[in-house]
Amino acid sequence: MDMGLTKDDLDVRARAREFREKFLFPNEEELDEHDHLPEATESQIRQGVLDYRLNAINHAREFGGQAMTMVQQCIVNEEVGAATNALWGRVWQPPVCLQDGTPEQIEKYLIPACRGELRTSFCTSEPTAGSDAGGVKTAAVIDGNHYVINGEKCFASNAEFADLNLLTTIVDSDPTKPTLFLIDKGTAGFNVRCLPRFAQRSGHGHPELDIEDMRVPTTQILGEVGKGYELTKDWFVEARLAIAARSIGMAIRATELALEWAREREQFGQAIINFQAVEFMIAEMATDIMAGKSMLYRVAQEIDSDLDRKTAHAKASAIKLFCSEAGFRVVDKAVQIFGGRGTMCENPVERL
Repeated sequence: MDMGLTKDDLDVRARAREFREKFLFPNEEELDEHDHLPEATESQIRQGVLDYRLNAINHAREFGGQAMTMVQQCIVNEEVGAATNALWGRVWQPPVCLQDGTPEQIEKYLIPACRGELRTSFCTSEPTAGSDAGGVKTAAVIDGNHYVINGEKCFASNAEFADLNLLTTIVDSDPTKPTLFLIDKGTAGFNVRCLPRFAQRSGHGHPELDIEDMRVPTTQILGEVGKGYELTKDWFVEARLAIAARSIGMAIRATELALEWAREREQFGQAIINFQAVEFMIAEMATDIMAGKSMLYRVAQEIDSDLDRKTAHAKASAIKLFCSEAGFRVVDKAVQIFGGRGTMCENPVERL
């Protein structure tokens, strides 16, 4: 589809596509089988991200990022999203709200994160607070020049190994004071309760956390007391558009694989692509992809033209919903086109 991409946009696409072909696709089966990659392989991928200038695409060059537009960020996420098992996560994008830190916080956290030397996790969800971020109960109580924090978190992706965890809390048990804290790895009282197993392996976990009498200096607040939700919304916009873009990338790859198979597979003396039932599925797959891409890049362009925060947040949520569901529909049809082979672990559509 012609999305009105510029020469620079097309260069970003070419780099991201070459990177995934060289570093992501070849490692899919090993990650799926072992749920991790050898450190030597991880090191090669990290260096590849730097060599292809795909690190910290959402941050300014002054911090070590690539200063990409939202359109370009979506392009990168679409391309790497075609890789299975969350290998796309190896292309790191530190939370954008770290830019709101103090000069000391930026130097300590953001700049190393942009270089790939510091891994981050965003700890927001709780057993009673999923999409309802306002329902967070993890509480921070002032004690001199520290806060004492107690609570629990779930679906805290990467928190089991992250060097920095961004923790959403409420101060003084007051829901009108949502606040983000920067929690260093190894901080006493920050405990991984368990690592639940999920349907697909991804090379990283989504642990449940217990936070017990954790003492954190007041200097570890990101932004201001009571501004946590606003900072989180900025991250949500980026994260939701990234999920949408990766869903489109996944759908495109599934369609390409299904098309290739439908042209090769013969039944009743002809390629199955000639059967109307298969043609209908492919047409519906293409329609979902076209609709998703159109909405995604339209809103990305609006954000690049300074769309207001509230509208951007609403549209990003809607696009994440549509594209993720469209991606599921497309992959489901791809599996059907492959028949029994679509459920074989060595088939990429099974992992998508």
